[in-house]
Amino acid sequence: MTPRSSTPAPALDRSRIKALLFDVDGTLADSDDQMVQRLVNLLKPLHFLIPEPQALTFSRRLVMRLESPGNALLELADRLHMDNIIAKVLDQRAQSRASHAPYPVIPGVPQMLQTLTVRYPMAVVSARNALTTHAFLERNALAPYFAVVVTSQTCPHTKPFPDPLLYAAHALSVPIQDCLMIGDTVVDVRAARAAGAQSFSVLCGFGTEKELRAAGTQEILPSTADLAELLK
Repeated sequence: MTPRSSTPAPALDRSRIKALLFDVDGTLADSDDQMVQRLVNLLKPLHFLIPEPQALTFSRRLVMRLESPGNALLELADRLHMDNIIAKVLDQRAQSRASHAPYPVIPGVPQMLQTLTVRYPMAVVSARNALTTHAFLERNALAPYFAVVVTSQTCPHTKPFPDPLLYAAHALSVPIQDCLMIGDTVVDVRAARAAGAQSFSVLCGFGTEKELRAAGTQEILPSTADLAELLK
């Protein structure tokens, strides 16, 4: 996926921020490296084609780009009237994994949420399915911070379409232009711009500073935990 932006992003207007929308993987959950390592392990039999250093780079880029093609796959399934079948398969897979999957949280995130919850209503806007999204929030005692949880199953389209962000803003009763979308990939930036929200990017997931700026993000910090300092 190419991070394209038709117009330069304006500077982040902190005075406009009335609500916070959070991605999960790479933003709240420190799960990206686990997915990458699983891919690296799967590629080991192909070491003669992809040496380990290249396998690591390849795996990181592949996992990051799986978000957008996944959306396209679900759209195709819908057009072929196979969406219910796909949904059942994904739900069964999620249920089998949710009971034992690790759900590490990015260091400092709980403290950041505790600080900001007194000032901002907050929502999760994730491309994960509902089961694993809620499991992550509950196992890390983060669920009470979020008034709204939007997953890949909430709207007809998920990110980078604007639908999930618009849904979250409406549910929070906050105009979308007063919402800040926090995420780690260009998918989050594109969704924010398409919806009319402001965008904030973090480098604790998959996105690089270069591609996030090219996509039009308005602010970048090393970690989601740094958001409390930015909005103090």
